[in-house]
Amino acid sequence: MDGSIFETFEQLFSDIVAFLPLLIAAIIVIIIGYLVGSAVGRAVNALIEKLGIEKSFDKSTTGKAFRTAGLDLSSFIGGVIKAFIIILAVILAIQILNIGGTLGEYLVIVANYLPRLLGGIVIIILGFVLVDFLASLIGSMLKPMIPEAKSEIADMLRNLLQIGLIAVILLIALDLMLLAGNLVYPLILGFVIIGVGISLTDGLVKSITDDYIEFRSVAGYAKFVLYSIFLIIGAGAIFATFEGVTNVVANISWAFAIALAIILIPVVYAMAKKISKEVA
Repeated sequence: MDGSIFETFEQLFSDIVAFLPLLIAAIIVIIIGYLVGSAVGRAVNALIEKLGIEKSFDKSTTGKAFRTAGLDLSSFIGGVIKAFIIILAVILAIQILNIGGTLGEYLVIVANYLPRLLGGIVIIILGFVLVDFLASLIGSMLKPMIPEAKSEIADMLRNLLQIGLIAVILLIALDLMLLAGNLVYPLILGFVIIGVGISLTDGLVKSITDDYIEFRSVAGYAKFVLYSIFLIIGAGAIFATFEGVTNVVANISWAFAIALAIILIPVVYAMAKKISKEVA
């Protein structure tokens, strides 16, 4: 009995002695990674400030949002590079430790996922910056081609482009982070439909009411109808993967259509009466 206890402690001591060099090496790797990451991050931060990229970025909508949140582009990119180098150091340190069992497997999984997580966040933030730049650039290119009285069309096209590009960026980022799936795609599609519908409705209704003053009295009703239609379509897309929801949305759509038809009767009557008076 005493001999087995002694052998157990001896084995434990041997394991600790064998593990200590690995632990020290892992700690050294993390410290070096932190120091290198900090140095490279500061260097990139200073380089971006020197090139003047940050000044141009601050003038954009995204740049103003960054400043409001207390962030700046150079510090953000420098911080991302620092975080990436530290993550690489952590991954290398975990490999050096070579921890077995369930804990070791989970550590390896987490370590391997960290670059994906960081990459997805970077794609979303930098992608939004690029989307804002492209949408603003194309919007400014379209405005001279469209009459000044129809400037809302250029804004509408810019918003549509921005919504579509944001959806693409989100899909790319979620794919990288392994978060995309049967629930995510319909969710993004639904919100894209709703966003596009709102943008189209605002642009079209304003364009019509500018050309035809007599429709201004029903502009609010028209917006309500179109908003509701796109909202129902978007909700149908979002919940399309849930069994039975499609039938529920269809029934709601029919009920909504009937209600709108009933509401439309006095509106049409009042409008017809107004037009007949103007003609007379």
